[in-house]
Amino acid sequence: MGRRAAVRKAELTGSLCAAESLADIRGAARQWAAAAEESRASSQAALFAWAAMEAYASVAAPRAQLSRPGALSGTLDSAASALARAFGCEAARLDVFSAMHAITSLYPSLLPAGRRSALGAYYTPPVLADRLVTLAEEAGLDWRTARVLDPASGGGTFLLRCAAKMRDALAGIEPALALAQIGNRLFGLEIDPFAAALTQSSLDILLADLAAASGHRVPSLVRVCDALDQPAEAKFDLVITNPPYGRVALTPSQRKEYARSLYGHANLYAVFTDIAIRWANPRGLIAYLTPTSMLGGQYYAALRALIAKAAPPLDLDFVHARGGVFEDVLQETMLALYVKGAKRLRVSVQYLRVQSETKAEITRNGTFGLPLDPSRPWFAPRDPKHAPLISHIEQMPHRLSDWGYEVSTGPLVWNRHKPQLRTARGKTSLPLVWAESVTFDGRFEFRAAKKNHAPWFEIMGTGDEWLIARKTCVLVQRTTAKEQSRRLIAAELPPDIIEKHGGVVIENHLNMIRSKSTPLVSPACLAAVLNSRAADEAFRCISGSVAVSAFELESLPVPAPAAMRAVERLIARHASSERIDAAIGKLYGINP
Repeated sequence: MGRRAAVRKAELTGSLCAAESLADIRGAARQWAAAAEESRASSQAALFAWAAMEAYASVAAPRAQLSRPGALSGTLDSAASALARAFGCEAARLDVFSAMHAITSLYPSLLPAGRRSALGAYYTPPVLADRLVTLAEEAGLDWRTARVLDPASGGGTFLLRCAAKMRDALAGIEPALALAQIGNRLFGLEIDPFAAALTQSSLDILLADLAAASGHRVPSLVRVCDALDQPAEAKFDLVITNPPYGRVALTPSQRKEYARSLYGHANLYAVFTDIAIRWANPRGLIAYLTPTSMLGGQYYAALRALIAKAAPPLDLDFVHARGGVFEDVLQETMLALYVKGAKRLRVSVQYLRVQSETKAEITRNGTFGLPLDPSRPWFAPRDPKHAPLISHIEQMPHRLSDWGYEVSTGPLVWNRHKPQLRTARGKTSLPLVWAESVTFDGRFEFRAAKKNHAPWFEIMGTGDEWLIARKTCVLVQRTTAKEQSRRLIAAELPPDIIEKHGGVVIENHLNMIRSKSTPLVSPACLAAVLNSRAADEAFRCISGSVAVSAFELESLPVPAPAAMRAVERLIARHASSERIDAAIGKLYGINP
């Protein structure tokens, strides 16, 4: 082994040992934080992270002049102080990006769960930050001149990388000029004062060499404010962030301001996407870490329409594995690059398999085009095998409404009607259909097998008429996960159960697909299509959550009614499910 290889091996071994040690210390710190008094928990978390930052700087960046947080109060006990110092010293064995991520993400991990959720403080792993920056570079961003904004800077993961890119691009010029350039072109907004202070300190450390050489302090690059209330200036070449997620109660003035991106409940990442479009210059790039649910859910219809009109997507990366990417959060995630003012082009799609916080493998999935009505779900290949399917379904104009069907949610919210649930049939009771009646293999079995479930529902009078389904329909389970072998699980409600009882009551964990008039395709054939491998794969290309919504089912491409006649004949002859599935697959462009 050569000397260089030996040195590299030693560095990797040291980094692995440091990472393991940091994980152990973080675990101990979280136990300590969990025992803190609630009134002091947030301030203690801040003190701990700051002590770790100071310890790191004393070892790895002794020349750095840290911007001490002004809001720190209280003290750490001796055991916690020793633990924080140990964390900072261990972090000094890592590269600066990994070290700063470890320390800045330490702060939210020690916060009480409610406070952390309210802030949306789930910081970006280095591997995802690096990939988003790379996407911006591949789209032509010039670090010698680029103006960059992070409107939700959190722990400063993106600001740190952008500062390093700018510094490298300005190599060779006077340190004072390089520092001034970075100060004039890099900005962050952050609502949490302590998170902002940690970010500024990480920048103080990264740029300590320029500061020492120039005799100037690192400029203040992070403004403490609520980005929702900041008047936007459309001057940035790149707006990049991991926006906070979750519902938010907007003020009337805020709701009016961001009305163009809202449908129903306001979600923070939708609002922050709207913010990015406002801050980006006429050809600016927007690089966002985004939940995949925005591709298909009805709540994001207005956001999709806004993006398609104002800043169409250029690249999407689907991130593999929900768990382990963000600490303490499960969220289907994608990386998205939008270009403000661009023409709509086919969107390049990649699959990012995260192997560690710093390493990922990229697979090219293919491309997709935005629908004519971009408020409808966007069909994007989640896997390379989906590329031919996407090409085919983009040419399929028919939907369930063209077959004569409409989709709604089962009307019964059972815990609002507990007194009407019955374990035995009465004179005025009807069968109560639960989600478990739709079996995984696409059959209907009338049963109430789970806790608190009862098989009968007592009708109390005409006021309950709206709960009753009096004609047959196709039932589809409303909640499935991507890890399941099937996302679409459907069964025809047998006509004989309606004939026997005069109707049924269907609870709201099922979707009901009912005919609006005389349907052009039979319910049995419709159920077969939904249970097919082809329809299941098509649904996976729009679904980014565990919900199987009526909105997404109504958006699912289906073959022309005339093309279904061959499938109807197979069903009438009781052909095998494999043969029926193969016939449906051909209609979706999938060969056996």
